[in-house]
Amino acid sequence: MVEIDTSKPHPARMYDWYLGGKDNYPVDEAMGRQMLALDPRVPVMARVNRAFMHRATRWLAEHGVRQFLDVGTGIPTEPNLHQVAQQVVPDARVVYCDNDPIVLAHAEALLRGTDEGVTEYLQADVRDPDAILEGARKILDFDRPVALSLIALLHFVSDEDGAHELVARLLSELPSSSYLMVSHATADFTPEESQAATDKLKAAGVTLALRSREEFARFFDGLELVEPGVEVPQLWHPELGEPVPGQDDGVIPGYGAVGRKR
Repeated sequence: MVEIDTSKPHPARMYDWYLGGKDNYPVDEAMGRQMLALDPRVPVMARVNRAFMHRATRWLAEHGVRQFLDVGTGIPTEPNLHQVAQQVVPDARVVYCDNDPIVLAHAEALLRGTDEGVTEYLQADVRDPDAILEGARKILDFDRPVALSLIALLHFVSDEDGAHELVARLLSELPSSSYLMVSHATADFTPEESQAATDKLKAAGVTLALRSREEFARFFDGLELVEPGVEVPQLWHPELGEPVPGQDDGVIPGYGAVGRKR
């Protein structure tokens, strides 16, 4: 039986609420409304982030990547990563991973892919990279390139939990020509609102580690950044997707990037 803690908000369920989904609880909506009170454009930011994932996945598939490890999957919202990848490469293999039981409850929706491809789901936490790697090895061929996807995840992992070290550990098992794709919120553009959001989430038991551009770029140390490098999400290869309504009406306080392992 899936045990779901509805006593405190969960980032995946808040994200679902921002996107207009129904897989969330009053505690998630309540915190989401507090975030909207600080910045009413949060739902636009969520959609911009999702659009970045679509474009980055499409770019990777068009550049020969056939395997994807998506950690911090979140609640299914079509199109999911495997649908974007398999539209370009029908035989793409995708492993999803998340620690929220509600995602597990909806995992069946994540597993409807092409007949040629493979999609699987792991219940695991990014703070346990060895468990993720062990599970992923059963589905993915680690002798061939893998794209590691960490979308809107790492800003919920503190430096005390070793965010940079966790990413390095996951990458260490992947072969040359693998890729890392990351999106991440930042306080660089909206310091006061960001501090208020961090404080409110902390009071509700949710960690928010908003990193600077320099701190974000450190996730890609030793990797070859794909042009245009570290960029605000909506400006990363915009030609690969449709713009999100409202994305240009104000700042999107985040970064996105893709890097290749040499």
